[in-house]
Amino acid sequence: MTTRRAEIIRKTKETDIRIAVDLDGTGRYEVATGIGFFDHMLEQLARHSLIDLDLRCDGDLHIDQHHTVEDTALALGEAIAKALGSKAGIRRYGHAYAPMDETLTRCALDISGRPHTVYKVEIPQSRLGEMDTELFPHFFESLAQTAGITLHVETLYGKNSHHIIESAFKALARALRAGVEIDTRAKDAVPSTKGVL
Repeated sequence: MTTRRAEIIRKTKETDIRIAVDLDGTGRYEVATGIGFFDHMLEQLARHSLIDLDLRCDGDLHIDQHHTVEDTALALGEAIAKALGSKAGIRRYGHAYAPMDETLTRCALDISGRPHTVYKVEIPQSRLGEMDTELFPHFFESLAQTAGITLHVETLYGKNSHHIIESAFKALARALRAGVEIDTRAKDAVPSTKGVL
């Protein structure tokens, strides 16, 4: 089987990022963005998607967190798209419900090459740890953009801000795991009547 790994280096005046992913990993992670809560969410994403993730971001946090979160999402999406290659054999679609105590979030995605995001997640608190929660929708949108994913994320109910966003990341992880998985019944076929994704 072809190795489904990729490495992306992204350097701008705002961030210096190196990301390596292995779509057929075990969920191993080494993450450091300088934002503790963001690291925690990225670790959840790796662990529950079984995508190995090595990620280092040195960003202009003395200004704010926006560039670090946005550029990390863009680079991560690019790495996933690169690792997918032609997308031959993938299941393409994935969906998951992730309960976390009083919270329930669902995610459905299509690795279609047509980026689109529907994000319906309301977080009561403006900050979690040191992270600005208004950056989370931007993370999901930026990831979907460069990964080429149609992404729908919706929290059906919940009260605790930590639970709400963590359930969103876990739902994304489980849906992504299903979508990138190789379908043994069609392992050489691109899952589209067009023949390309």
